[in-house]
Amino acid sequence: MNITYVWKKFDELTLDELYLIINLRQEVFVVEQNCPYMDADHSDQDAFHLLGLSENKLVAYLRAFKPNIKYSGSSMGRIVVKETERNQKIGKKITEIGINFLKEKYPNEEIVISAQNRLKSFYEDIGFTVRGEIYLEDDIDHIQMFI
Repeated sequence: MNITYVWKKFDELTLDELYLIINLRQEVFVVEQNCPYMDADHSDQDAFHLLGLSENKLVAYLRAFKPNIKYSGSSMGRIVVKETERNQKIGKKITEIGINFLKEKYPNEEIVISAQNRLKSFYEDIGFTVRGEIYLEDDIDHIQMFI
């Protein structure tokens, strides 16, 4: 699969791109994971958005933040791959692009994520380290991790 990765600030997103983002996040985080939560959390406006597009379809996405927005360090979240496109290392690729972007922009800052605990080893394989205890976020076990 040929995927083009594009970074955009909120005000650079087209309406169609914003709709694709919201649709994919709801498809996975709300419907697939059966977790009603407030996805439109007023943080998108402060984020850098990484879209993974294949033939004008959004197959992967994450949002990234400069330091002192979500945590004292920089951070990433809403890391998602469309269910039909999983097991192709797309999640690893988009996460690594996000890490490289934040390391380049904020070289002296750690990168923090709030990872679903079931994905802890996935993130450890990329280089993240666990910090703290498991906690509930939207009724799903999460763990803070950093790199």
